[in-house]
Amino acid sequence: MRVLAVCGMGLGSSLVLKMNIEKIMEQEGIEGSVEVKDLSSIMGEQADYIFASEEIGAKIEHPAEVISVKNMTDKNEIKEKVLAAYKKL
Repeated sequence: MRVLAVCGMGLGSSLVLKMNIEKIMEQEGIEGSVEVKDLSSIMGEQADYIFASEEIGAKIEHPAEVISVKNMTDKNEIKEKVLAAYKKL
């Protein structure tokens, strides 16, 4: 599973999101990668899913499915969304 964690600048919230997604993937035995990107650099990037805040997610136009996260530090919300995304693959 290839995931892009996206925020406006590719530095703050996307890095927190990346670390949380990677931890969940490791715990659940999900193989894949998570990369941090800023909103302007995702075009042309290949991914299965893009995780972002609700505000950023609403602005993303990309072939990959966009998954919006309300709270970047809520590990339960992120885990639920990662597992649901993985089941779709």
